[in-house]
Amino acid sequence: MPKITFVTATGDAVQCEAEAGFSLMEVAIDNEVPGIVAECGGACACATCHVYVDAEWLGRLPALDDMEDAMLDATVERRPGSRLSCQIEVADAIDGLSVTVADNNA
Repeated sequence: MPKITFVTATGDAVQCEAEAGFSLMEVAIDNEVPGIVAECGGACACATCHVYVDAEWLGRLPALDDMEDAMLDATVERRPGSRLSCQIEVADAIDGLSVTVADNNA
């Protein structure tokens, strides 16, 4: 089962075991990761599950689609590693992924 690490705004690392086929957002909600608000429930319509993917992982994830890219444009602090956790599906290939939770309350 893949392990995903979420680094919170306070710098705490929350390591979660994740079942393949679920989104990172679902994993974060199920594990009560602080800062993942997920107001739209994973419909790519709010950007309150915004995370920063560590640079070493960016090339290993599927590319942004137009909808996610547009939604990220509405975030307060978009960075090169910005992604919506609702759009990243857990798979064995991302075992060890680390993401930092953005300020999703801004």
